Amino acid sequence: MSNNFKGRSLKTLLDYTQAEIYELLDIATDLKDKKHHNKDFTPLKGKNVVLLFEKDSTRTRCAFEVGALDLGMGATYLGPTGSQMGKKESIADTARVLGRMYDGIEYRGYSQKIVDTLSAYAGVPVWNGLTNEYHPTQVLADLMTIREKFGHLEGLTLAYFGDARYNMGNSLMIGCAIMGMHFRAVAPKSFWPDQNLVKKCQEIAGRSGGSITLTESPAIGANDADVVYTDVWVSMGEADTEWQKRIEVMKPYRVTKIIMDKASKKAIFMHCLPAFHNTDTIIGKDIFEKFGIDCMEVTDEVFESPQSVVFDEAENRLHTIKAIMYASLAEDL
Repeated sequence: MSNNFKGRSLKTLLDYTQAEIYELLDIATDLKDKKHHNKDFTPLKGKNVVLLFEKDSTRTRCAFEVGALDLGMGATYLGPTGSQMGKKESIADTARVLGRMYDGIEYRGYSQKIVDTLSAYAGVPVWNGLTNEYHPTQVLADLMTIREKFGHLEGLTLAYFGDARYNMGNSLMIGCAIMGMHFRAVAPKSFWPDQNLVKKCQEIAGRSGGSITLTESPAIGANDADVVYTDVWVSMGEADTEWQKRIEVMKPYRVTKIIMDKASKKAIFMHCLPAFHNTDTIIGKDIFEKFGIDCMEVTDEVFESPQSVVFDEAENRLHTIKAIMYASLAEDL
């Protein structure tokens, strides 16, 4: 079968149609089955990818490294001090150098413009592992997980609690709009997504049968939702001084059992991780000592409940990232 993904980058999910996303999810499901049954599948033997990380990560780095190895590829990790990109060498020049040595480039960092520049100059596929604006590989894993739990995507309602202005709020809204789902941003009005992106997603949802809702009411947001999703209140790269202000504003939007009880009886809880659901981390302990709270965006009761699918979601990062690398580098599918 011909490969319509060959050579294509993944900058945002706006790069792909509903049918293409379904095809990627099908590929990921097949790769997951092969992995779970120890079936050797190394169709990309002899190829190499480079992983550019300006922001640290557990799931993204491990998924790309293990995924590359599973598919038969070599992987080079370059951390925040591992290259001259943007310092002694421009992004465009770095892209042209790496494109001569590698078959694909992953970038995780700050500005979406860096992903766009890498893609424009590298001559090989570039995959967005996270920018301030978008996190498409995470949302592919989220969509895979939701489909596994419900058997379908169309018509489901996903309520995102917290700061919806950045990568996760944006990308979940895009993903839901494309896939015919109902997206709710549940946050203070000043934390809603950019209105231009909202308008674009409303247009997409109008064609797919989905919808976009913005609400400041946790009760309205949670009402009969199929998926309740949240993320950390202070994003990577934001100053520590933001914690006090963010806690004061976001505390009403914490996902608690009361919130989950307002959702659908079959509702699941999702989080892209890491999560501050207890005091078992350095930051968690620090927040407790400073502000007297033992959890932030989600309670431990919800995080550890049977409704929580956060570790299924984390595993699916591997399978969906393998799918996008395989699809964009293989000659045929």
